[in-house]
Amino acid sequence: MSDPVRIAFVITELDEGGAERALVQIVTRLDRDRWEPRVFSLAGRGPLTATLEDVEIPVFDCGATSASNPLDIWRAYASLKRELTSWQPQIVQTLLFHANLLGRLAAWRAHVPHVLSGIRVADRRGRLRLRLDRWTERFVEKHVCVSQAVADFSIDESGLDPGKVLVIPNGVDLAAFRDAEPVDLAEFGIPVGAKVVLSVGRLDPQKDPLTLLAAFERVAQRTENAHLLLVGRGPMESEIRERIAGSESGARIHLAGWQEDVPGILKAADVFALASRFEGMPNAVLEAGAAGVPVVATAAEGVAEILENGESGWLVGIGDASQLGVAIGEALTHGELAAAKPLRLQSVVAEKFTWESVVSEYDRLYRSLLEAAAPRG
Repeated sequence: MSDPVRIAFVITELDEGGAERALVQIVTRLDRDRWEPRVFSLAGRGPLTATLEDVEIPVFDCGATSASNPLDIWRAYASLKRELTSWQPQIVQTLLFHANLLGRLAAWRAHVPHVLSGIRVADRRGRLRLRLDRWTERFVEKHVCVSQAVADFSIDESGLDPGKVLVIPNGVDLAAFRDAEPVDLAEFGIPVGAKVVLSVGRLDPQKDPLTLLAAFERVAQRTENAHLLLVGRGPMESEIRERIAGSESGARIHLAGWQEDVPGILKAADVFALASRFEGMPNAVLEAGAAGVPVVATAAEGVAEILENGESGWLVGIGDASQLGVAIGEALTHGELAAAKPLRLQSVVAEKFTWESVVSEYDRLYRSLLEAAAPRG
């Protein structure tokens, strides 16, 4: 048997974000007889490092502390280039903007044969990132997008070569969410018997938590025992607390911070709500679907590729607090009619979005690159 193929995964950081958790799932599930993975984090080791090292996957910290400091970025790039040159992987797979940019440049300078970028979101925060992606595209063999919507955005808005763009979706650990035991939400100040609207995600403008708060105000006026639970941290936390303090329904809105047992919290919720302005393929929707929770979500990128409006969930307009509130109210109060939708969604997730099927697609992609490059004879 030949030696495993060296494959380097480069990511911006290893915090508890959706892309970071996806990387861990992909890397730890690869066949170790075929692949020898190593992870390179531009900005620190992060809380997910231990998960990788527990299964003997090396993690290298490239030493960046700030994505806004050019000198820091240069040092991380130099460190990554040096390590790739020394280790000489056959494949480099990058994820997230900074890792995509520095990873492809470092891999080019290190003469790595195959370089793939991972595009996780339709990033609408400015044109510079899109231009940098396009200007450095010649160093990339394939762009792996998490949804067709992200692929279309990358072609239409970033100007990437359609021949290089392909789709491999996000995945979910179906059993972990489907079979979880519900937690007692009293620890978050939610009374027994309450109708719980749950949102899990970073408290960031992308996720538009202020629109969700406005939607919940409408729900609270009509549903006396409705409570909103926000799980996650982020830069908008102080602003959200101020908004809650000034709200008539503030006593029924609860900030839980980051929580480890998301499956158990999902199983205890009555509705999951996503108010995002832009996405890629939201892990939170997949996880809620796997848990069998009714999902109300804005029509951000990737969402419509998971759930069908009216059949397996509720899709609403981006930034429309009124429409979001109406849909949440329907999900809370429509009994058997609402209960059928999460069962359909759970079936779709089980069929199309498990980590087993996702990792199998990555494995086929990596093997196809090596086979295409192998000499004939």
